[in-house]
Order: sequence, then structure tokens, then C-alpha cells
Amino acid sequence: MVGDSLLALFLAAFDILVFATNSLDPELPGPKWYLAIPIDLAVVAPLVFRRKRPVLAAYIVYVISYAHGALDLGVSGLAALAISLYSVQVYVGRKQGLLYGGAFVVAMIVTAIVKPEPSMLAQLVFSAFTIAFCWLLGEFMYARRAYQRELEARLHLLETERDQAARIAVAEERGRIARELHDVVAHSVSVMVVQADGAALALKSNPELAGRALGTISETGRGALGELRRLLDVLRNDRGDDEPRVPQPDATALGDLAERMRAAGVPVDLALGDGLDELPAGVSLGIYRIVQESLTNTLKHAGAGASAAVRVHRTGDQVEVLVRDDGAGRARRLEQVGANGATGSATAATVRQPTPRLSVAGGNGLIGMRERAHVYGGTLEVGPAAGGGWQVRAVLPVRLNS
Repeated sequence: MVGDSLLALFLAAFDILVFATNSLDPELPGPKWYLAIPIDLAVVAPLVFRRKRPVLAAYIVYVISYAHGALDLGVSGLAALAISLYSVQVYVGRKQGLLYGGAFVVAMIVTAIVKPEPSMLAQLVFSAFTIAFCWLLGEFMYARRAYQRELEARLHLLETERDQAARIAVAEERGRIARELHDVVAHSVSVMVVQADGAALALKSNPELAGRALGTISETGRGALGELRRLLDVLRNDRGDDEPRVPQPDATALGDLAERMRAAGVPVDLALGDGLDELPAGVSLGIYRIVQESLTNTLKHAGAGASAAVRVHRTGDQVEVLVRDDGAGRARRLEQVGANGATGSATAATVRQPTPRLSVAGGNGLIGMRERAHVYGGTLEVGPAAGGGWQVRAVLPVRLNS
């Protein structure tokens, strides 16, 4: 606004200076000073707010420029009209610019008819050139401003999408870490509780067995603390450090898992196929966690004397995971889902009809296994096994979809 004020003062001062110079020559006719100076000021005054109210300022200039041109007070009227045309074109749009340019042309034609002069042709040519130049300059600046607005809108959209992607990534990472924490804690605590109960029972009758149980508790606790520490370090550390990172377990570590479960009192028959060391890291970790959660459920629910069998085989582009126990413990609670979607209560020992579909009243562990299977495009089946017992069957693709 300061720049526009200075521009208006400059145009008014120029015309007032011309008027004062002409007034020194008595042979040159002209209006009185109390009429010329106010009109000189009035014709340029609307330029001060041409950016905020371009249409209003332009048409005030348009009206006052008639009087300015009729009294032949100088060039500020034409200059103010040209600047107003430019302002309307830039700050309002092409349509209003064309309307104002047409009104400008009508004003020139009316002036030429009402007040014909020998130099009128030259004035018309100069005015037409001024109109064309200001309109084209305004069109260029309008297009540039529109391009800048489009760029700003796209940048804002990209920032919004980036923030949303970051929030989604954070939510997914939190879910992954929550699943890892659950798997680590549930498995390790279950082993420790079972061993502690066994040690308490065997403390007097078989101290050696109680000592082995306490050793298993200690080893399992240390392992769980190590895994928890690694997961929490990922949450705490924003920058990398020189501390070596221990990789997450994968399908090749199922042998160690089976040994720990045997030490906890659950005989595990493990059979692994070929090609498991070539699986994608995420699929391999998912296989390990599914087997870990299944064996943990066997340890917690199958009861004393229960045994488990684990089969992991790769066939083509799929890996099949089958974990089955002999169900020596209490029957698991099921939900019987009929064709109409109604649910009812049953147990693994009492449900015999093959028609209804049985689904687990899922806890966090079963939900976590199902999510691990689905996130890689696989399937998970959990339920009573034929002939008794309980089984978990998962099928995961080897190649992940992009």
C-alpha cells in the first residue's frame, strides 16, 4: 500500500507541476487551480487501494478520468486508467479485465467524437497501445499468480499426504511392536510360570529336577529381557549407534524354540522342510511367532503330559505351518457359528457336527496370529483336530505382493 501511495503522489505531483508551468503563460487557456488540483488528486487517489478493492478503484478512476480528460489536465488520467486495467486483470480475473478494457475503448471513442482534435489519431493509437500492453502484462501476471497458487495447493496436499503417511506408518509400527511384545512376554512368562510350579512341587522330592526348572526360568527370563530391551531400544533411539543389533528370530530358529519347550516339559516333534532359510524376513518371522504362540498355548492349556508336533514345509510359492497337540488338558471354549450367523457355546469335546463352522473366541494371541497371517496375504485355521487335540494351520505365500 505504501508503494501504491507513492505512485499516486508521483502522478499527481507530475500533473500539478505541468499545470503550474502552464499557468505561468497567460496565453495558454486552462481551468482554475481550485478545480484542476482537486481533480488531479482525485483521479489518482483510488490507486492507493487498487490491490484490496481493484474493481471499485478502477471504476472510480474511470469516472473521474472523464473530467480529467475533458479539462486536459495531463497524463495522470490515462496512466491511472492503464494501472487500473492492469490491477483488475491481475487481482480479479480475465473476464473483469475484458469488461474494463472495453469500457476504456468506449471512453476513447466517445472522447474522439465529442472533442475532435487534429492529433486525435495519434492519441487513439497511443491509448490503444497502452490498453493492449497493460492487458497483456496483467494477463501474464494473472497466469503467474494462478500457477503459484496451484503450486502452493499441491505443496500443501503433499505435506498433508506425507503427514498422513507418517501417521499410518507410526500406527503400523506400533501395532507390530505390540504384537512382538505380546509374543515375547506371553511365551516367556508362560514357560516361567509352568517351570516355577514344577519346581515348587519337586523342590523336596526331586531337588535336581527343581534346580533344572529354576535354570530354565533364569534362561527364559534373560532371553525375554534381551528381546524386550531390543524392542524398547527401537522406540527410544532416534539415531543410530554403534551397538550391534541382534536380528529377529526366523524360521531357522524353530529348533531352538522346540528345545526350550522340551525343557519346559512339552515334548515337541519338529519337522522342517527345505528352503526355509530363503524366505522373506517378514514371512519367516511370522512363521516363528505363529509356532511360538501355538506352543505357548499348548503349554498353558493342554495340561500335563501333552505333546506337540510342528510341521513346516515349503511347497512352491507357499509355506504351510501345522502345529498340533494331543489335547491332554481341558477343552477349549468355542463359538458355534451357524448359517444364519447366530453363535452359541460349545466345547472341543462336545462339538461333533461337521456342518457348523467353528471359530475361536479369540484372545490376543490368536488375534495376533491371525493378523500375522493376513498381513502377508495368508490364511489361518484354528480349532479342534480330528481325533482329539488342538491344531493351528497357517498357509503363507513365499512371494509378497507389492
